[in-house]
Amino acid sequence: MSQETYQRAADLLGAVFEQTGLQIEVELKETASGSVFDFDGSDAELLQAEGGELLDALQHILNQAFGRNLDEGERFVCDVKGFRATREAELRAMATHAAGRVRNTGMPFTFNPMNAGERRIIHLTLADSEDLETESIGEGADRKLRVSLKK
Repeated sequence: MSQETYQRAADLLGAVFEQTGLQIEVELKETASGSVFDFDGSDAELLQAEGGELLDALQHILNQAFGRNLDEGERFVCDVKGFRATREAELRAMATHAAGRVRNTGMPFTFNPMNAGERRIIHLTLADSEDLETESIGEGADRKLRVSLKK
């Protein structure tokens, strides 16, 4: 990620937080999966409410505003004190549990509705399973993911 693109995105975030009166600091962290804007401060946990909807909205705005200036396949990721990393680990564990259940019972397992990013983590976690298939079913906010044995 270019330093200039990062700085412009960080400046936008700083302005949003300042104008809304939120006490949130922004730091860019390098992780194994890429660069992450990590938020901290007395109001940072507000971004996690409702399953991280505000966090997702900020991430979406950054990618729409600055994404074309990033390298191919790169995108902005926003996190609050490791919220996303914790949720990703939880989703991977859920995927593994569902896979075991499907293998033991032979019956498909359907997760509760989840957003596209969460469904993607489960799809990717189980992608190398030769005996299982995953598919998203339903519409809109009610979209779910089903794990079943390959036919």
